[in-house]
Formats: sequence, structure tokens, C-alpha cells
Amino acid sequence: MTLRIAPSIIAADLGHLARDVAAVERGGADLIHVDVMDGRFVPNVSIGVPVIEAIHAVTSVPLDVHLMVLEPERHLLAFHAAGASMISVHVEVSPHLHRTLGTIKDLGIKAGAVLNPGTSVSAVESVAHLLDYVVVMSVNPGSSSQPFIPESTGKVSAVRSLLDRLGNPAPIEIDGGVSPANAADLVAAGAEILVAASAIFKSGDPESATRTLHDAAVASVESR
Repeated sequence: MTLRIAPSIIAADLGHLARDVAAVERGGADLIHVDVMDGRFVPNVSIGVPVIEAIHAVTSVPLDVHLMVLEPERHLLAFHAAGASMISVHVEVSPHLHRTLGTIKDLGIKAGAVLNPGTSVSAVESVAHLLDYVVVMSVNPGSSSQPFIPESTGKVSAVRSLLDRLGNPAPIEIDGGVSPANAADLVAAGAEILVAASAIFKSGDPESATRTLHDAAVASVESR
């Protein structure tokens, strides 16, 4: 298992984004998670291509772009060109999910499928062979600082079982309400990529908070 910490800039200070990104990079961030919201699939509107280009220019950490948008297939080329290393799309808005995932992979970057809290694990079974990672939402998408949905831990285990049964070692990413308090349980359930927003960027010390989350996750692995 390769654990990765992915601070989500949805909770960062956008007026000092380069500073905040540099802080989590010093703290050992493995990925920078970027939530793109269109105000249609989710209630809020967030950053787009220009901000991703700006982040890409100031960090060497790979950008993990999470498209919370309708018709994500229309935007894949633009986000790839902006610097995305990974792009995930929601199964709930992708009627041609095979094609969309295939397009992402054809761009030479990693393709992920996202499951909302109310979406069944079986929704990714037919595309499992195309997946480089699966994102389990542990809050309802659209804003930070929401409480973690406890059932999400079991859902991580269910996704891991599905992927293992189908012979795909793709990692599971957990997104929403992740903190040092639940990191060990999530890793024990099978999560390998931990996305954290408020726990890192609202901590007062994003560098230290990134390190703390990593240490909490590693402790779960070392205790096995």
C-alpha cells in the first residue's frame, strides 16, 4: 500500500494560494486536490482552468482534479492542458462513462470515477477495468467543513473488495471530512489517498497539519 495525502485547496486562502500550496508541499503533500464545481451538479461554483494553470506553475506536486460538473467530457482537454495529472468524474453525470474514462486515459493521465454517498458501489463495476483510482465521497459534494458520513468507511471496504475481485489494484481515494481522527480507520478499510480540506487549511498551520495527517495514516499501516 502506498499512502498519499492530497490537501484540497477548496479550503485554502485563494488570496494566498501559492503560499498555501507551498506550505503543504513542505509538509509532504503527495498530491494537490483541486475541486472544480459548476453550480449545476453541485450548489457552489469554484475555480477553473486559469487557477489550475497558476497552481501548476508554482508546484511540482501532481494535481488531482475532481470534476464536480455536468458534461465533464467537454472539459477534459482543457484541464489536461492546464496541468492535471489525474482527472476524476462522477458516475452520476456521465452517461457515457466508458468513453469519458477512455478519453482521460488517452490523454496520458490517470482516470478516476467518483461515487456520491448515495451511489451504489456497483456503479463502477462495468468500468472497473478502465479505472486508475476510485473516489469515495464521504460528504455530499459541493462545500468543505461538512461532517464525515460514518457509513463511508464500510463503503471504502466494499469498493476495495469489488476491485480486488475484478483484479484491479487501483487505489481508493476518500474525500470529505477526513482528519487525523479517522485517518487510521480509513486506511485500515482500504483507502490509500486521503483528501483533506479544512483539517489542513483551516488548522492555522497547513504544513504541520499535512504532516500530522500523514503520520496518523501511517500509524494504521505500521500497526498491522
